[in-house]
Amino acid sequence: MAVTDEAIEKIKEMIVSGALRPGDRLPKESELAAELGLSRNSLREAVRALSLIRILDVRQGDGTYVTSLDPQLLLEAMSFVVDFHRDDTVLEFLAVRRILEPAATAMAALRIPETELDMLQGKLDALGPEPSVEELVASDLEFHRGIVQASGNSVLCSLLDGLSGPTTRARVWRGLTQQDAVSRTLHEHQAILSALRDRDAEAARSWATVHIASVEQWLRSTL
Repeated sequence: MAVTDEAIEKIKEMIVSGALRPGDRLPKESELAAELGLSRNSLREAVRALSLIRILDVRQGDGTYVTSLDPQLLLEAMSFVVDFHRDDTVLEFLAVRRILEPAATAMAALRIPETELDMLQGKLDALGPEPSVEELVASDLEFHRGIVQASGNSVLCSLLDGLSGPTTRARVWRGLTQQDAVSRTLHEHQAILSALRDRDAEAARSWATVHIASVEQWLRSTL
């Protein structure tokens, strides 16, 4: 194991064991290096690496702290990596969405407030029957984010938020090239909303699956 990797593992063990908790300030560099049996250089590299993935927060002139370890904060590192995806991996992102998002939609069916459903319905109505592709895709992103947030699972919400970006271009492309893409999307959104309003988790799950799978199937046939 590389020296820096060993240093990262030792700091991680301190956090996992509870020796360091969210918001705690790390001991001084010299003290922590001695405690962990590390050189100051390897400790410094480990701190730099852990700050990049939002485990640690280095505050100039103040010290180094463990972050809140909030899932959304930690998953920002995944979003950074996702931004470097290649076009040929879009199908894989869609496949993961097809696995996770229907589960989140089913969870939302039991939790989403009526006021949130009314807001989503109002935005869907405001689009009208023939929105532009750009308007539809922007609405689609907001529509799904609102439902997933209502699932009450912050990790699932953060994961799906990160996975949504790489599929945006495919959704626009489909809207521009597939004849009935706009009308199908509007119909599927309405079906999902109706299932949510009926508090029918399985129907919500099924319609979410159909909705995401239709984009995946179109892209697979196009490629």
